[in-house]
Amino acid sequence: MTTDHPHSPRPPADRPAHAHAGHGHGLAEDLAQIAQLRLPRRRAMSWLATAAGSGLALAGGPALAAPPRRGAAAGHASPPGAAGAPASSGGSSSTASTSGTSNSSCTAYATETNGPYPADGTNSASGATSDILTASGVVRSDIRSSFLGTGSIAQGVPLALTLTLVDSNGGCAPLPGYAVYVWHCDRAGLYSLYTAPAESYLRGVQVTDANGQVSFTTIFPACYAGRWPHIHMEVFASLASATTGRNALLVSQLALPSAACSAVYSGASGYSASVSNFSQITLASDNVFGDNGSAQLAAMTPAMSGSVSAGYAGTATVGLAA
Repeated sequence: MTTDHPHSPRPPADRPAHAHAGHGHGLAEDLAQIAQLRLPRRRAMSWLATAAGSGLALAGGPALAAPPRRGAAAGHASPPGAAGAPASSGGSSSTASTSGTSNSSCTAYATETNGPYPADGTNSASGATSDILTASGVVRSDIRSSFLGTGSIAQGVPLALTLTLVDSNGGCAPLPGYAVYVWHCDRAGLYSLYTAPAESYLRGVQVTDANGQVSFTTIFPACYAGRWPHIHMEVFASLASATTGRNALLVSQLALPSAACSAVYSGASGYSASVSNFSQITLASDNVFGDNGSAQLAAMTPAMSGSVSAGYAGTATVGLAA
C-alpha cells in the first residue's frame, strides 16, 4: 500500500495531529527555521547546497505528498486519508500478535512507500526539498542524537537493531558494501526535520560489512494513529550512490513485533499516546503491511529480545533481489 501519514480524524488527511500549525508558509520561513537551529555555517551551507537552489524544507504539513509505492505496485494508490481507518480488533488480535522469528530465510522484502517524511530528496514542501543523505555526519551507527545543530538526544526505550542484507536471488549470499539508510519517529510519534523540525535525530546511514550486516543504536518508536509501529529503510548499491532516495535499490519498512510493542507502550514513560493508537490497528488493517504475504511479513518483522528496563535487541534478514 502507499500512504504512511500520521493521521487522526480531525486534521487534513496529509497532516498528522501533532504537526505544527505554522508549517508550509514558504521558503523564507523554512530558511528562518534553519537559521534558528544555529547550525555551524559550513555544515548548514553544505546541506543547503544539495537542494540545488531549492532550499531545504524542515516542515511537514498538507504540501507534503507521499511518493507512490515503487516497483510492481507503483500504480496501487490509496485515497487520501486511508491511513486513518483503524480496525476495531486492536493490537491484541491474532494478526497483530505476529512476533519476530529468526528470519533465517531470505525472502525478498516488499517494496513499500517511503512516506511523507523521508528527508531523502524525493519530496518537498513550499517548493523546497529536504535531503539529509548529503549532510555531513549522517553516516553513523548511533542515531539517537540530533547531529545538525541542537545536539538533542531522542529519549525512549533503547533498541539495538542489526540488519543483514542478503541476495534473495543468489542463495542468500551476504551483500557487503551496500549503504542502508534508516529513519523512524520518536516516542511521541514525531519525525525529525518535519513534525519535529528543529531535530535531526533517528536518521542515519551505515555500510554493510563483509557479512552484509549493519547495526544501529536507536530507540523504540511510537505507534501513531493509523499505522502499525514501523521503521523505514532504503538500500543503496554503495555509499557514493546514497545521495537521494531515487537511487535506492529497495525502499521498505520493518514491522515491529506485537509483543514488544505492547510491553513498551504500557510499561515505559513517554509512550502514553501509543497505547490507544496501538489498540486500534492490526497488521491486516495497516495500509502498508496489510497486503503482504505471510512469508514477507515474517521476514520484515525483526526478531526481538530484551525488556523495557534493559532495552531491546532486534535482528532481521533483509532480502534484496540483487
